[in-house]
Amino acid sequence: MTLENYDPKRPIVEQPSSSEKSVPDAESGKVDSAVSQAEERLCDGRSLMAEENQNRSPGGFGELQDTDSDESRRAKEKLARRAEDATAENPLSAEGRSHSSDDQVSEESRIRTRRSFLVAGVAAGAGYGFYYWSQHARESEMQPEPLREAFDSNAALSRFLLRDRVLAPTYPLSRAEALRVNGVAGVKRPLIIESYRLQVVGSTRGLGDPAYSADVTGWEYLYSDAKAHEDPGRDTKIDPKLASAPRMAPAGALDQAMAREGRTEQRRPRRGLEEAGESRSTLGPGTSGLLLTLQDLQKLPRHELVTQFKCVEGWSQVVHWAGFRMMDFLELYPPVPGTRYVYMETPDGDYYTGYDLEVCRHPQTLLVTEMMGAPLTQLHGAPLRLHMPTKYGYKQIKRIGLIAYTRDKPDDYWTRLGYDWYAGL
Repeated sequence: MTLENYDPKRPIVEQPSSSEKSVPDAESGKVDSAVSQAEERLCDGRSLMAEENQNRSPGGFGELQDTDSDESRRAKEKLARRAEDATAENPLSAEGRSHSSDDQVSEESRIRTRRSFLVAGVAAGAGYGFYYWSQHARESEMQPEPLREAFDSNAALSRFLLRDRVLAPTYPLSRAEALRVNGVAGVKRPLIIESYRLQVVGSTRGLGDPAYSADVTGWEYLYSDAKAHEDPGRDTKIDPKLASAPRMAPAGALDQAMAREGRTEQRRPRRGLEEAGESRSTLGPGTSGLLLTLQDLQKLPRHELVTQFKCVEGWSQVVHWAGFRMMDFLELYPPVPGTRYVYMETPDGDYYTGYDLEVCRHPQTLLVTEMMGAPLTQLHGAPLRLHMPTKYGYKQIKRIGLIAYTRDKPDDYWTRLGYDWYAGL
């Protein structure tokens, strides 16, 4: 019913709309309540208009028509506002909006759930694909190539951030202790110290130097048959049950090889008898260089350090070291221009390591001749070993027989067995 057809004497009866007719019985009470409220408000408005007309028109209905325009308009506006309020308070409208909001949330949840499962499936497939690819990729030094490349990437990042110049912590002498023996590759037979020479290849000091030799590989190291009284320890980096363990040469393998081949000045004994085999960087016969004695090395300034030796197996010890800084050695016997790496190996070639030239110039890199205030023992690498507190222990070669400067990245014993070439801490 519109306000223009409003008759005060006519009873108001609201007809339910088509939407209201379809309301379930459970909601009928709410609808009746809302309709009743609207009817009461409309009746109140009708009574109000009748009272105002009587007060303002004592002369009858004719005068009411003359004064009806303003009052009637205001009454109609009040009724319209009350009707809108009643409609707004209708519980069906709020419940409808609530149902609509719940439906939207449910639909959004379904979309997000499907999307999450899709992303998880793709991620799981990609992870499995990467694992399968990495495990079936071509091997590089006993590691899948992707993992070997990851080693190299980590090394490059470490070089960029640290520049091989960060100093390792030092400790008071009271904390130092004797270093345990762990790994005897290259030092199994006692060396006669008087026969020791350090071969140096790739230095700018050549023909004019008193230590120059046209073939440093022809030098003969002498060994003693006496048994060492040291505990040889046990290298735990390799499980003895592994299939590779039987390939490790027994202590007398070099003696057997020398007996089979014979020893002459022109022919060296068989090299690389340990598990990793012979180094690809070992010197060929006829290589010229320097043959330095211990007296030559003692011309260098002596330095002491109390630093930590860290093994890749997870143990560490604080040790007192003494010897010569590698950076001083490089100044006295400088490498030729273009050198990027330093290669070292034991006199028998059974153990070998490679380094960046920069880490050899680190102020804490020592050519060690003493440990814990005494000369090195045989199983600790007498007469000369390396200490690098910025590297793991397997890079700290014992009994150095050769130092060669090179432009090419040199071979490394443990890298050939799957370990990291850089081995930085």
